[in-house]
Amino acid sequence: MSEYHVPVLLKQSVDGLVVDKSGCYVDVTFGGGGHSRLILSQLSQEGKLISFDQDEEAKQNLINDERFEFVDSNFRFLKNFLKVMNVMPVDGILADLGVSSHQFDVPQRGFSIRFEGPLDMRMSQGLDITAADVVNTYDEKGLRDVFYQFGEVKIAKKLAQEIVLARGSASLKTTQNLIDLVKGVAGQKMAASELPKIFQALRIEVNQELHALKDLLKQSLDVLKTGGRLVVISYHSLEDRLVKNFMRSGNFEGKVEKDFYGNLVRPIQPIFTKAIVPNAEEIAKNPRSRSAKLRIAEKL
Repeated sequence: MSEYHVPVLLKQSVDGLVVDKSGCYVDVTFGGGGHSRLILSQLSQEGKLISFDQDEEAKQNLINDERFEFVDSNFRFLKNFLKVMNVMPVDGILADLGVSSHQFDVPQRGFSIRFEGPLDMRMSQGLDITAADVVNTYDEKGLRDVFYQFGEVKIAKKLAQEIVLARGSASLKTTQNLIDLVKGVAGQKMAASELPKIFQALRIEVNQELHALKDLLKQSLDVLKTGGRLVVISYHSLEDRLVKNFMRSGNFEGKVEKDFYGNLVRPIQPIFTKAIVPNAEEIAKNPRSRSAKLRIAEKL
């Protein structure tokens, strides 16, 4: 389990989640099972944990515990599954939105700029579209929008032009094909800072990550009981902005409504005004935690 993924902000997130030791909780991003194991350790025998993961390889980490149930699905279908399982409303939902260490470290998944592998980037092998499909079939405007909107890539326009030009001769099939092209467009020095953003943008597009996150956040209001906790760990500003606005106002624009007397009218409220971030010790042990932000809210 520890080799598969090192859970980020582990204690802080589970402490913020478990408000009733005999309650029912949902870990929508099971991965290596680190958060799920700690949640189970906090629950009584009457407690229950349901964990979701769309990645087939996460099944190798399943937990043998009668209080644990695994759902092989994307968390955007949370409400449907919980309704069928007859466990609504639940006491808490936890989502760790990061790519697991395992996914980054397996070249065949195509997530990392450190290894040559196929341009895949699918969180679930059941998805139809890969990163190769994006770079080889999207038109210039579509590519530019993906790179700019999901990665804030500075060279988005020029990169889109060069991809369309390059694929006229040969398809871009591997991570190294894309890396070489980016270096040709941006130069070695600038490519070092742009490549992680380019890979992030493609990953978000392939997996429709922001759409899935919006679905999860909206469904949480129907799934959680009053006083239930929503706990989310995000890793980039696009995700964190959605989570922050939603926890503050119940919508993605962050527009807070007030009643006649000036009191806030919202379905959920943050427990802390600021995000919780890893300390220096955690970052030293797990450099990938550096960008993590933890936000916790309670349904009203």
